Amino acid sequence: MNLDALRREVLEANMELARKGLALYTFGNASGISRKDNLVVIKPSGVAYEDLRAEDLVVTDMQGRVIEGALRPSSDLPTHLVLYRSFPSIGGVVHTHSPFATAWAQAKREIPCFGTTHADYFYGPIPVTELMRPEEIDFEYESQTGHVIVRRFSGLNPERTPACLVASHGPFCWGPSPGEAAHTAVIVEELARIAYLTSTLNPQAAAISPFLLKKHYTRKHGPNAYYGQTREGN
Repeated sequence: MNLDALRREVLEANMELARKGLALYTFGNASGISRKDNLVVIKPSGVAYEDLRAEDLVVTDMQGRVIEGALRPSSDLPTHLVLYRSFPSIGGVVHTHSPFATAWAQAKREIPCFGTTHADYFYGPIPVTELMRPEEIDFEYESQTGHVIVRRFSGLNPERTPACLVASHGPFCWGPSPGEAAHTAVIVEELARIAYLTSTLNPQAAAISPFLLKKHYTRKHGPNAYYGQTREGN
């Protein structure tokens, strides 16, 4: 994918956040990476979605230096860069302050996997990070936000669990492309809403059984997936 195509995809990912009600005013951001060029395209800081154009997007290198663009990149760029460096299979990152997912983050609780809707997308709960220490907040806060996510993923597969709640902050989501990362952000908000309703109706609700979790996840993911259509249309 060339840089112009990546710009268009990143713009579309950002606009999807606004269309789905996950990003008010200037909240949130989406980015994409060209692994071939080691360049990242990201939303500019503080620009409202209704005003956003492809030419407004900012291109940076992996050290955060601006390569193209007249505007400042999102203040969350260092978090995105840490995730791109740490999870080499991902091609897009999205951050929102969507209400239900953010509520779980502020409650410092992971989003439990109560049922099959969740299991279709995540192989288990959506994790929440530990609280950041004062020295992490004071020094390179945005980079440290990325590092606290990466630490939480020790022993976890970022492809099977393509999102994390940053405690007291909100969700970060990722995927093979910016569009898929935005799709994940939409799903995370819906799963957060369903989990909230479930836990409200039944505070003793138990997690899905591991057998049903595996069945529903592997129907859609992995070499034996059979959900949906093949590329040939069979």
